[in-house]
Amino acid sequence: MTDARRALFAGLWDYAGVFPPAELQLEDALAEWHRLRASEDAWLVNRFVVRAGQAGLCGSEPLAVVDGATETQDDVVYVEGETKLRCGGASVPSADDVAAFIRAARDRGTPFKATAGLHHALPTNGEHGFLNLLAACLWPDDAESLLATRDITVDSDIFCAAGHDADAHMCARMRTRVLRSIGSCSIAEPRAELAELRIL
Repeated sequence: MTDARRALFAGLWDYAGVFPPAELQLEDALAEWHRLRASEDAWLVNRFVVRAGQAGLCGSEPLAVVDGATETQDDVVYVEGETKLRCGGASVPSADDVAAFIRAARDRGTPFKATAGLHHALPTNGEHGFLNLLAACLWPDDAESLLATRDITVDSDIFCAAGHDADAHMCARMRTRVLRSIGSCSIAEPRAELAELRIL
């Protein structure tokens, strides 16, 4: 892979339209999922997130099934607080807490999933930015400062964050070894922010 944007964003988002704050009815969320999969943004999405009781109603869609504190994606199980990082919702973890989670995952060699509160590309109104999370996963030793910076750019050649640079190969390796996906009840919001920043 030679395009840093593809390496960073391909399959990054799990669509969780049935969960708050969107909390759509299953049929409406499925309709949006099918629209996404047929659109030019299909490459951005990974799985359709449902509650355990809804899984049997989704046919052969690629699912992420949430059951309490666990989320199952085929043979991979993410456990909240261990291999699943909640970045918002009822409370927003501090940059120190997010950084500590990332470094612990790196030290264990266990990829993780992030969810909740990552609708914005950059830090906004006390919420973490998903570009910042990607940067922190690339350079965990500087995660605290990278989670706060707005000095981030991405083009086809390189991802730059506060003096750090990563090419497509580095970005793809991080997505495999560190951050697998981000759960979001909206794909339109992060997609629009990437367009506004002229990244996509």
